Amino acid sequence: MTTANPEDAAAAGPLARVRSGLQARPSSRWLTAVREALDRPLTAYYLLLGASALLLTIGLVMVLSSSSVYSFREYGDSYYTIKRQVVWVVLGIPAAWVASRLPLRVIRGFAYPAYVVSLALLFATVFGGREVNGNQNWLVLGPIQIQPSEIAKLCLVLWAGHIYANKERRLDSLHQMAVPVVPGLLLATGLVVAGDDLGTALVLLAILVGLLWVVGFPGRVFGLGFSAVGVAVFGFATLDQERVSRLTNFVDPFQDFEGAGWQAGHGLYALSSGGWFGEGIGASQQKWGSLPEAHTDFIFAVLGEELGLVGTLLVVGLFLTIAYAAVRVARQTEDPFVRYVTFGIVVWLLGQMMINVSMVLALGPVIGIPLPLVSYGGSALLPSLCALGLVIGFARREPEAARALAARKKSRSAGLSAGVPGRRA
Repeated sequence: MTTANPEDAAAAGPLARVRSGLQARPSSRWLTAVREALDRPLTAYYLLLGASALLLTIGLVMVLSSSSVYSFREYGDSYYTIKRQVVWVVLGIPAAWVASRLPLRVIRGFAYPAYVVSLALLFATVFGGREVNGNQNWLVLGPIQIQPSEIAKLCLVLWAGHIYANKERRLDSLHQMAVPVVPGLLLATGLVVAGDDLGTALVLLAILVGLLWVVGFPGRVFGLGFSAVGVAVFGFATLDQERVSRLTNFVDPFQDFEGAGWQAGHGLYALSSGGWFGEGIGASQQKWGSLPEAHTDFIFAVLGEELGLVGTLLVVGLFLTIAYAAVRVARQTEDPFVRYVTFGIVVWLLGQMMINVSMVLALGPVIGIPLPLVSYGGSALLPSLCALGLVIGFARREPEAARALAARKKSRSAGLSAGVPGRRA
């Protein structure tokens, strides 16, 4: 019988630990660390805050770059457009902060007034609005010009979320799911279509479909609804010769490059010349007059030209980060109003991003819709920031997140107290 040498056993111990450490490669440790970070109570809050701030910053940089030539040509000042955008940001950030701090009962109290005001503005736009680029979707109110359809997105989400929260225990009935949300949103969508704004109408329909899916609307009804909407959209588009040209040329804009394919074609030129890392901020060639609406609807094309594929993927990834964090808030909350409003805002922002990007990539027709938080325009920026402020507020009110924030504030206060001479911690 042999006995183990104590020195061999002592040497084998560290060796075994080294081998086990080598077997647990950094990839598995990295995945574990990521999983632990995502499981923290404040993860959704910080993801929403960080991704929104980054998108807003990228948007300001790209508006400055993409609008400089247009601003100098039209107003004699290369910074005219960016100065206006900065004003909207300065107004929007405090508005988002206020929205994040409002109690739920106050937010819900705005639901019906917001819906009524949005319908009134849409009616006023249909009968007395100003036409811009073929769409009568602007309303002049004294010294300012607004786009009521952008404001209506947030108002309709709040109203529908309030309705469904009140009906939470009665949503096993098809009638309760549909009335009054479906007629109410279809009325608003019809008013937007009356102003020839097909892009915003598609976003409103996406919000409606998303909310109906969340409340458990039957799948077979969705099939019928999609067919009806597809026929209606195609029929509406064929009423205008310019839209017919865009529908028939968006797959290959170069077959009518000097006509209907001009904007989409130059958007593709911009993206293709950007390569992996882009030409550099400010180095876009297409913004020098070749690409219409370079700082609004087609800002994603300029972004791709100047920041390359990496920049475009970063922007899309930030939108997906917002969607992930918001859906996490919607799934974890016990408040039905928070769940429905959060999901409606996700569908709105993510759906609008997808429509805009597909338009720039020539995967869909050019229908004129901005990229949220990035494109120029206060009418779109302010409601988007307020919507994100609401979701950020929902995230920080979740019980675990609220306790974590309170504990952090308490520890910070204790640390400050301990640092004051002559004062006990």
